[in-house]
Amino acid sequence: MMRFCVSKLNVTNKKVMLRCDFDVPLIQKGNRVLVGDDTRLQLSLKTIRYLLRKKAKVVIIAHLGRPEGEKVKNLSMQPVFEVFSRAIGNRAQVDFLPNILGRKVENKVTSLQSGEIIVLENLRFDPGEEENNVGFAKKLALLADVFVNEAFAASHRKHASIVGIPRFLPSAFGFNFIKEVEVLKKVYQHPRRPVVLILGGKKQNKLKSGQALLSWVDTLLVGGELVETNGITELVGHQKVRADLTKKGEDITLGSAREFAMIIKKAGTIVWSGPMGAYEDYRYLKGTEEVAKAIIASKAFSVVGGGDTEAALTKLGLVGKISHICSGGGAMLDFLAQHGTLPGIAAIVKKSDVQ
Repeated sequence: MMRFCVSKLNVTNKKVMLRCDFDVPLIQKGNRVLVGDDTRLQLSLKTIRYLLRKKAKVVIIAHLGRPEGEKVKNLSMQPVFEVFSRAIGNRAQVDFLPNILGRKVENKVTSLQSGEIIVLENLRFDPGEEENNVGFAKKLALLADVFVNEAFAASHRKHASIVGIPRFLPSAFGFNFIKEVEVLKKVYQHPRRPVVLILGGKKQNKLKSGQALLSWVDTLLVGGELVETNGITELVGHQKVRADLTKKGEDITLGSAREFAMIIKKAGTIVWSGPMGAYEDYRYLKGTEEVAKAIIASKAFSVVGGGDTEAALTKLGLVGKISHICSGGGAMLDFLAQHGTLPGIAAIVKKSDVQ
C-alpha cells in the first residue's frame, strides 16, 4: 500500500482534491448546529499538514449525514468548517464555499495559492454523489490535478467521490487511510487465535459481514438490535455463534454478558463493531460495559470500529485502552469480509496496476 501513499504523489504547487471523512456527530444548541466530536476531523490533519508543507493547493470534499441528494440546512458543512479551520490554526488560509460545483467554485479554485485550503459543501447535497454519477465525478475531477482519498470510513461505498474521481486523476491514499489498511490487513492475514468477532447495534448489513467471516472467526458474538432482525436466523444455531437479549431487547442478558466475557478472555484477536444494547441510557449500558472490560482485561489485540461503539467506550472512559480504534465500522467489516479490499481501494490500486 505504501506505493499508493500521498507521499509518492507529486503534489507540489498542484491542486489536490482531498476526500476527507468529516461525517462527524452534530448537536443542536438553540438555533445553532455544532460539532459534537471532532475525532474524525483530527484524523485528516497529518495528510493536510503534509500537503501544506509541499505547497499544494487543497480542495477538501466530504459528506455529512444523509440528506438524500437534497440541500438540508442542518447538514451544511459550515459548522464542520469552523471547527476544522480552528484545528488548522494559522498554518493556512482556509475558506468555505456553500457550493459543490459551479462558476463560484471554479473561480475560487482557480485563484487558490500554494498552501491555501478551500472546503466545499456537503457532497451528498447532490444526488450524483451516491448515484456514482460519472458526469458528477468528472466535474469534480476537473477542479484538481491530483486526488487523495483520506476517507477510509466511506470507502466501502461506491460513490462518485470514492470510486468515480480516481478514473480521471492521478490518485493516492492519505496517511491515516494507509494506517487503517496496514492494521486491518495484519489482523486479517496473521491473526492471533482464537479470533472473536463481536457485532452489535442496529445496522443489519453487519450480519452479511458476519456470515462472510464465519470461516475466518473462531467465535461470533451478537448483541444489540441485530439479535431481533431477520438476518440473524441464518446465523443462530451455528456452532460458532452466540446471541442473546433481554426480553425487552435493551441489552444482552447478564448471563450472556458473563458468557461473552469468558469467551473474550481466551481470545487472541478481537474485532468489535456495535454496542450490546441501548448504551445511551445508563440502565442498559451494563452489557456493553462487561464486554468492554473483558476486552481490556484480555491479552488480545483489539480492533474497534463504529461511531456508536466508540461513543460507548468514551462514555465508559475506556477508549485509550483499545489496541486500535478504526475510523469506520462498516468499512472495517467490509474490508475483512472482502479479503482485504474495498471499492475505494480497488478504484486506485487497480487503476495503477492497469497503467
